Amino acid sequence: MTFEKTPRGTRGSRIAAAAGPVMKRLGNQLIRRYRRKGGRMMGMDVLVLTTTGARTGQRRETLLGSFPDGDGAWFIVASSGGSAGNPAWYYNLAAHPDQAEIEVDGRKAAVTAAQLSGAARDDAWRRITAAQPRYAGYEKKTDRVIPVIRLTASSEPGPA
Repeated sequence: MTFEKTPRGTRGSRIAAAAGPVMKRLGNQLIRRYRRKGGRMMGMDVLVLTTTGARTGQRRETLLGSFPDGDGAWFIVASSGGSAGNPAWYYNLAAHPDQAEIEVDGRKAAVTAAQLSGAARDDAWRRITAAQPRYAGYEKKTDRVIPVIRLTASSEPGPA
């Protein structure tokens, strides 16, 4: 599987430009809370995804909903709440699919990212929307194909 970037859509939900710093601070707080207390958020499993910036090369952390796929693999969804554009972490993964790391339940593991397409994406999408119907709502807000990424552990999980 290759990592082909999904193009930006022409319509979708909007987030005010001024919300960027607020969202970054909130994201950092949610990551700290997850690391302290663990568990689920908003009724779903979560993980901390660490990527390497596509342009800056800096390490970036993002808390994301996750869907276990067995055998040390997880699905994540680049929904961005149904906005027209893909989230920044998606471009980081596309640029550096072999330089990602996840943290799940206090354990870290290096992962390799692969974007799903065709029947594999359709099957994963059905499983994701069955588990979390909110993602089907995101799909209705935008005209872009929402990317589904499979993260496969490339190292044994170790303590965080």
